[in-house]
Amino acid sequence: MRSKLPTEFIDCPLCHGEGELKRSDILDRLGVKDFARVAQLSAEEAFRLLQSKHDREGQTSWSRFEVELAKRTTEIRERYGEELRMTKSERDDLTRRVEDCLREVGQLRERNQALEGEMSKATRRGKLEEISFEEEARSWPGIRISEKLPKNGDYLLSFRDASGAPTEPQMLIDNKDKLSVGEADVRKLVRDAKERRCAVAVLVTRDESQLRQIDRESRWAQEDAVWILRTTRLWLPRDLEVLRPAFDKMRAEGPDFLQRNVALGIEILRTLIDLDGIEKELGKAAKAIESATGLTTKYRLRLQRLCDNSSK
Repeated sequence: MRSKLPTEFIDCPLCHGEGELKRSDILDRLGVKDFARVAQLSAEEAFRLLQSKHDREGQTSWSRFEVELAKRTTEIRERYGEELRMTKSERDDLTRRVEDCLREVGQLRERNQALEGEMSKATRRGKLEEISFEEEARSWPGIRISEKLPKNGDYLLSFRDASGAPTEPQMLIDNKDKLSVGEADVRKLVRDAKERRCAVAVLVTRDESQLRQIDRESRWAQEDAVWILRTTRLWLPRDLEVLRPAFDKMRAEGPDFLQRNVALGIEILRTLIDLDGIEKELGKAAKAIESATGLTTKYRLRLQRLCDNSSK
């Protein structure tokens, strides 16, 4: 059976339980120590000391835990703080880059709008140039010009026979009104001429200054089986008259007539260049005659005044 701890009070042996004395009082009077009580108190003290030690150790452990936790928290905060600073720096850098990109997009949009405006102006100017050329070409005697082509060139131009019918070869016309023509313009003209099966193509600029030096030196030349005439609005009627005999031979002997007569092509080129030179000299002479006429009128009036004054 489980032993029971002694109670605080016991029955008095003298009065047979009518009174009560403390157990410790009776044992003290008998000169006997209350070993059970001592054992109990010792056990309680031992538990108290053990609990106190456990509490101290627990408190120490918690203190060490809190110190370690604070240390680890500080380390984590510092580490993630650095990562956050780096992330913030990267985010700020990304924000700046996005702002720069948006600014560049805005600038490009403005430049694109300006270019679209310039291209629109150039397109309108080109269309006016084509319409003006068509009206002018229709006034040339013995020449037929087609309606405006939807693609692959501007017009088809040819001579008329005695009955007024168009004759071969048909010439593909491409009008240019720009600062200067380039190789891309020539390549496109050759490609368009081959698409339309035209043996002759004509690149027409509004002014002589829009032709490059190489264009002036190769006014009549063959490129990829297509004969190219580089000319201006002013030169074209004269150039067509120069080329008329060659075109007559092409109709009679076939479109490869010029390919079989390279020397003739060289002579046509030389003739066109010589005519350009003569026209320049005539222009200079016309300016000189105009200047001389002006001076003659000026000195005649001066002499008239002198004569009028001398008679007074």
